[in-house]
Amino acid sequence: MQMAKVWQRLLGVERTVVESVVFDEDDEVIVASVRPRKGAGKRRCGRCGRRCPGYDRGDGRRRWRTLDLGAIPAYLEAEAPRVDCPEHGPTVVQVPWARHGAGHTRAFDDQVSWLATHCSKSAVTQLMRVAWRTVGSIVTRVVADARAERDPFENLTRIGIDEISYKKGHKYLIVVVDHDTGALVWAKAGRDKKTLRAFFDALGEERCANVKLVSADGAEWIAGVVAERCTNAVRCMDPFHVVQWCTDALDEVRRDVWNAARKGGMKALAGEMKGARYALWKNPEDLTEHQKAKLAWVAKANAPLFRAYLMKEQLRQVFRLRGDAGIALLKAWLAWASRSKIAAFVELARTVRKHRAAIEAALTHGLTNARVESVNTKIRLLQRVAFGYRDPEALIAMAMLDLGGCCPPLPGRRAA
Repeated sequence: MQMAKVWQRLLGVERTVVESVVFDEDDEVIVASVRPRKGAGKRRCGRCGRRCPGYDRGDGRRRWRTLDLGAIPAYLEAEAPRVDCPEHGPTVVQVPWARHGAGHTRAFDDQVSWLATHCSKSAVTQLMRVAWRTVGSIVTRVVADARAERDPFENLTRIGIDEISYKKGHKYLIVVVDHDTGALVWAKAGRDKKTLRAFFDALGEERCANVKLVSADGAEWIAGVVAERCTNAVRCMDPFHVVQWCTDALDEVRRDVWNAARKGGMKALAGEMKGARYALWKNPEDLTEHQKAKLAWVAKANAPLFRAYLMKEQLRQVFRLRGDAGIALLKAWLAWASRSKIAAFVELARTVRKHRAAIEAALTHGLTNARVESVNTKIRLLQRVAFGYRDPEALIAMAMLDLGGCCPPLPGRRAA
């Protein structure tokens, strides 16, 4: 193999001529002088890739950081003339070894991006000798490049929408997940109709018409925008949130019983009732022996509270059955809750009736927000690994890299 090809492989460049390689003793780095191979990016705009006439020589020769050679940092050095693009004006010419506006090669960017999704913050910065802020800029570039090459909204027919808190002070991201692939397809800072409409604007009218199923919680602002922009879609209410409403209603009943016992001077009963919280909350199959005994005590001590517990369990059974059987049991549950004379459950029955169409759609199609919640959990993990993000755009870029299918393979490796 010729030495020129060996250096191409070592430096991680393609369609590039390596003219010379020297060791800079002052900076203690390796510097490789390179130029694009004939026809490889010459006279093309660095932004759009369009062929353009030359403009000037730019700022002369410049350097791009590439992957270290052993324990020594390495750089590529080349001319950086400008072309006169009719769309972008005077722009640095396109080069095959780096993205436009980057101070690092593609190989360097790709390795940093891969490491950012697989290693801790300190490991990435120390191994690659870059600041964490630089990692954020690299990730943003790589994600933008990946999304430009592949349409993230292609073949979207079943989506899940949810919000996640990314910072104290009610700072939220809206996330949209493809149910068929499990990939994060869109995210943006905000928690309102205007922010969600931005997703459907990006999706476009034609692709909005292709969306058939949308899973979400009971938020009115989500339901309103979905009905407005996806006229062919059926909204499915997430079962987890419905059961959570029921658990909250059950706890309200327990608190009322506890307060009544406390105010009536029945301290022993109040103490026992306070300790029954987890026995009432947990699923029957997960109860400890002590909690089973506590639940049996509740059944004897307070019939209304135990009825509330049974209604909670019956609503869980609705979502276990699904289909026509689940819809039939939901109808029976609504009748029971409405006649129960337990204020919290009578109010809950009104809420469930309000969302009944979306709940029955979830039972029919078997669609939940489980995939979306899984993505949210992974986003929280990304936050912990990086010790938080000040800028939501940096968090979104990292989430798209790791969860949106934008992570490149390591240099020299094939994509999995």
